[in-house]
Amino acid sequence: MKTKLLIFGITGDLSTRKLLPALRAIINTGDFDDVSIIGVSRKTVNVTELLQKSLGGIDLKDRISIVTMNLAEAEDYRHLKDEIALGSDEQLVVYLSVPPMAATQIVDFMGEAGINTPNVKILFEKPFGVDHASAQDIITRTARYYTEDQLYRIDHYLAKEMAQNIVAFRGRNALFSHIWNNNFIQSIEIIASERIGIEGRVQFYEQTGALRDVVQGHLMQLLALTLMDIPHDFDWHVLPDLRLKALEQLRPADPDLAVRAQYEGYQEEVQNPGSQTETFVSLQLQSDQPRWLDVPIRLVAGKALDEKTTEVRIHLKKLHEAQSNCIVFKIQPDEGIRIDLFVKKPGYAREFASRSLGFNFPEDEKLPDAYEQVIVDAIHSRKSLFTSSSEVLRSWELLAKVQYAWDMDASPVMQYKKGSNIASIVGGEA
Repeated sequence: MKTKLLIFGITGDLSTRKLLPALRAIINTGDFDDVSIIGVSRKTVNVTELLQKSLGGIDLKDRISIVTMNLAEAEDYRHLKDEIALGSDEQLVVYLSVPPMAATQIVDFMGEAGINTPNVKILFEKPFGVDHASAQDIITRTARYYTEDQLYRIDHYLAKEMAQNIVAFRGRNALFSHIWNNNFIQSIEIIASERIGIEGRVQFYEQTGALRDVVQGHLMQLLALTLMDIPHDFDWHVLPDLRLKALEQLRPADPDLAVRAQYEGYQEEVQNPGSQTETFVSLQLQSDQPRWLDVPIRLVAGKALDEKTTEVRIHLKKLHEAQSNCIVFKIQPDEGIRIDLFVKKPGYAREFASRSLGFNFPEDEKLPDAYEQVIVDAIHSRKSLFTSSSEVLRSWELLAKVQYAWDMDASPVMQYKKGSNIASIVGGEA
């Protein structure tokens, strides 16, 4: 089916850094000759200059047309519908590369203008609301014009190869399938650590913070992949239902076990003395699923820490302290799997040494960028790597008590030095 890809925010940072390069890679495969791109902008755009800025070339120039419009004017959306001229044998994939509140307004205008036929799909960027109530409001408003099947909520961590490999590793390898329960697993940690601070994103971060920015979406989704049941006849299309069931079996996070902190100098950086916005968060969770009872789970996200890594750490039960016990899924920056092992050191002495058994993709094997994956899956109507409305709402439910407790707490946020490690902030294995 011929696809028209409509990008709101074609000149924005996300579009120029991620979407246009992803589209070039997709189109260069030769499998998407029937894809054309329509960019929406508030101001006149020189396509050649746009592509030179984003791609360093103009190889998509013949594929792109630009519509200039006022995003707050209903009449402009009726003109947009005429410009799109969507045929019954075509589909329209709409990518909302705009802030969340603007996205909701655009959806309203599109629906009112009749750009909501069954052959229309919409891709949303996170965050999906700021709490349970706002997420529910967005879902309810969107449902006036679009069915759930038409909505594609992007969590680009789900589209990373290693995140998808959690499913393959667990479900297709008997050794690990047998031990994936509380008889063998001591604890689970999911960590998103960054060396950088907020890097100039003052307005966004002051309104969001680490809990909303990383934990509610990225880390909850990685946790769901780690905990969910994988049937022997697993099919990718049931993945959202399996993730949702795993989330439904979690208990809401306990505010008394939650840690929020802020790196020193953040308040000066955002010019907001007394800001309580957290740049670091640690939560502890428990699942009521029988196979995970009594397995402590910790989610950690932070900026200005000592290393850049996103990984899932599975700590196995030890028979004695001299044993190794960790399996690590490395989501970024270097995607792979690491298993910590003890081996005998080479030589005449009978000594042991800690080593790692690992899997990494070959250096010459190009992995699809997550944005390439989500665009291709949306074109093909594959929804396994997108977040359902039920998953979004459940994730916010799990965080609601912590959000309320933090809203009610006026005391200064705990400070930590830039370059700190996680253990120095909260203690424990990390």
